Amino acid sequence: MNGEGARRRDVTVADVAKAAQVSKAQAARALGNYGAVSDDVRERVLAAAEALSYRPNELARSMNTGKSHTIGVVVGDIENPHFGLATRGITDTAKKAGYNVILVNTDEDRAAEVDAVRVLLDKRVDGLIVAPASSVDTGHLQEVHRSGRPLVFIDRTAGDLQVETMAVDMARISLEATQHLLEAGHRRIAFVSTLRTDAPYTPGMALESSQIADRLAGMRQAFLESGLPFPEDLVRLNAGDEDSIRSITREVLRDPDRATAMVASDGLIALSVVEAIQELGLSIPADVSFLMYDDFAWTRLTTPPLTVIAQPVYNMGVAAAKALIRQMEGLPPAAPAQFTATLVRRGSVGPLRTGGDHSHLQSAGHGYPEP
Repeated sequence: MNGEGARRRDVTVADVAKAAQVSKAQAARALGNYGAVSDDVRERVLAAAEALSYRPNELARSMNTGKSHTIGVVVGDIENPHFGLATRGITDTAKKAGYNVILVNTDEDRAAEVDAVRVLLDKRVDGLIVAPASSVDTGHLQEVHRSGRPLVFIDRTAGDLQVETMAVDMARISLEATQHLLEAGHRRIAFVSTLRTDAPYTPGMALESSQIADRLAGMRQAFLESGLPFPEDLVRLNAGDEDSIRSITREVLRDPDRATAMVASDGLIALSVVEAIQELGLSIPADVSFLMYDDFAWTRLTTPPLTVIAQPVYNMGVAAAKALIRQMEGLPPAAPAQFTATLVRRGSVGPLRTGGDHSHLQSAGHGYPEP
């Protein structure tokens, strides 16, 4: 088919060889920069390739060299700014080292992650960076590790699988954040997460995400050290979308033994929780204190600014890419990277009002509207 609508045929090595008046084998060696080829032939081949706008077939090159100069990255939710920032750290570092990145989003679904890993391996990526959707069901990741394919985890672990992992000590920072809320007088502290489970949270239940398991462990430890019962009924999982997050927020704030403080496990949840609090006619922190994971610019622009747990997410991405590149280039691992999260105390955490029962809201005319 002719005309502007026709797809232009890809220029091949044979086309370059014909234009340079050399054999196909000579052209291939010159373009791939391998084997013996004279300077004259190389110059003619490269000039012909430029004139024809030749682009190498990366799949064919990877089959010949065993290297594709690509990195596969698998994350749970690219809409979450946490993963967006981590991915930026990965891609910035990979680009400087001459690697391209193929990114796959799994929506925190293990089956989708299994497919993603398979597809990336089929595309002959040189290595993988994965934020495991499950820290329990990790057979596909164990298989990658056993095969010797370079593999690094970011943000989360995968059970006992001994793979370089770039993550923060979540139990420690969760302990510190919960102690901050307890010191302000709060005892009814709600925790909201997108983590999917088949049943409501109960202590000791197996959780797919090592991050969420560690955060809850830190919270429980803070209550234990204070000699207080942990409010397990206020651990709300399966906050999958704006409607479910708003519903959960209304439930924990309208219950007779309502929450006086809320912790959001990521920035997307935080936005919906804050909106739901406002819809209920409540004020932060006068009526309910609020704390969230990750520090983004908008958290400083709210009234009041939000107390956050800041993580070095970009640096974690940089370190993950560097660790993977060292593996891919056959170099020994560097010293284990240490990442520290910081509790940034702002205005959204305040002291518990006397009694902590919000009875002043009714007398002030701030009832709880029906959803």
